[in-house]
Amino acid sequence: GLTPASSKLRNTRKTDRARGRNTPVFLNGLAPRGAAFALPVYSNATHMTGARLSVLISSQQIQTRIRELAAQIDEDYRGHGPLYMICVLKGAALFLGDLARAVTHPVRIDFIGISSYGKGKSSSGEVKLTKDLDTSIEDYDILVVEDILDSGLTLSYLVHVLEQRKPKSIRIATLLDKPERRVRPVEVHYVGFRIPDAFVVGYGLDYGEDYRNLKDVCILGE
Repeated sequence: GLTPASSKLRNTRKTDRARGRNTPVFLNGLAPRGAAFALPVYSNATHMTGARLSVLISSQQIQTRIRELAAQIDEDYRGHGPLYMICVLKGAALFLGDLARAVTHPVRIDFIGISSYGKGKSSSGEVKLTKDLDTSIEDYDILVVEDILDSGLTLSYLVHVLEQRKPKSIRIATLLDKPERRVRPVEVHYVGFRIPDAFVVGYGLDYGEDYRNLKDVCILGE
């Protein structure tokens, strides 16, 4: 069953690996024994002239992975009522749009703004809510849609905030995961790609509000 919002989020990694569809893709040698497959790192991105970018995950790979995640979400929520997808602004907007369209289960969408970053490449460590939800989520299944999980500070704070709204359940879907950066443990049910500890931009992710419109996820050089 779905994880109750009031209890600790369940680690479904073993179950997901057995199913084969929700096993995260690992990059740059981070794959443990038994991982499905690893992706190479591509170089010489030409999206923006003069920018020191190297493509880490191509747009085609992103869309393939999203279809796999959507199939797993459809299976997990079969027989349930509408699923509220909560997009964490701004970075997850593109991921949400593609994921919501790939899911066939009835979906409702809302947006929340939360930030722990300034204008640089490192987190400020201060988490704050910048935009609240527009609708009540009480008694609904909630899927938090995030662009990247690194320290875990932002998502753990957000889950705590959402639990106060008395949803039926809370799960998290993140496009990217940086396990090396983890400060606070967070249980995530749907992971697109596990990536190395590099600063990435594109497909919604930014550096000083630039690069969000890149089709690929790219490593931004110094």
